[in-house]
Amino acid sequence: MFEIFTQIPPAILAFAVGVTLFAGFVKGAVGFALPMIMISGLGSVLAPELALAALIIPTVAANVWQALRDGVAAALGTVRKYWLYMLIVLVFIAGSAQLVRVIPSWVFYLLLGIPITGFALVQIMGWKLHIRPEHRTRAELMIGAVAGFTGGLSGVWGPPTVAYLTAIQAPKGEAMRMQGVVYAAGSVVLLASHLRSGVLNAQTLPLSFAMLIPCVLGMVAGYWVHDRLDAVKFRRAMLLVLVVAGLNLIRRGVMGLLF
Repeated sequence: MFEIFTQIPPAILAFAVGVTLFAGFVKGAVGFALPMIMISGLGSVLAPELALAALIIPTVAANVWQALRDGVAAALGTVRKYWLYMLIVLVFIAGSAQLVRVIPSWVFYLLLGIPITGFALVQIMGWKLHIRPEHRTRAELMIGAVAGFTGGLSGVWGPPTVAYLTAIQAPKGEAMRMQGVVYAAGSVVLLASHLRSGVLNAQTLPLSFAMLIPCVLGMVAGYWVHDRLDAVKFRRAMLLVLVVAGLNLIRRGVMGLLF
């Protein structure tokens, strides 16, 4: 069951721990990007399916922690407010996860990365996109579908969610909690979906559980930073991470197309 650790060279395993530690820090500081950082870093030294398997358990644990950090009542209130967005994300994650071995993911990386990067850059430069209350249902349906579809294929569904929260100008605490709730629900579906797809199995589960330790340590440090950020700095930090996330998705799409 633990032969996976004998198959991975110590230097690569140490690199994986470092990547996960950094991913946990960013997650604690701004509320997202843990799977994005892990799949990017681990995917550069491990087989794609092994990298995807490694991030699943830490992603579930980190998101449950984030969702419940303000208490169960606050989390339930967030579920009631954003239930439609969550439902769409979950449905599309469950469906697209079964296509992970069929459809080339580079297509979706490019389709997601280009608009996400553009959105974040124009926000940083001062242009404010605002989704009116009467348009939020349509926005939740469209953005939730995009987030869920790419999430099932790659384990990354944070950037569209952050873009949506930024566009509706969600307060700092609500934005962190909503991300935690929707990511927690989505990551549980991702876990179940990849147990079914075979990506997560008796050979890959030990590695995924091992990544919990650096993930938690990183999040502790990240939460310390987060609690000291005011709302304006928090929003800017989210946008900067969103730019990095979008550029990374574009990079992965281009690499997948060329190689």
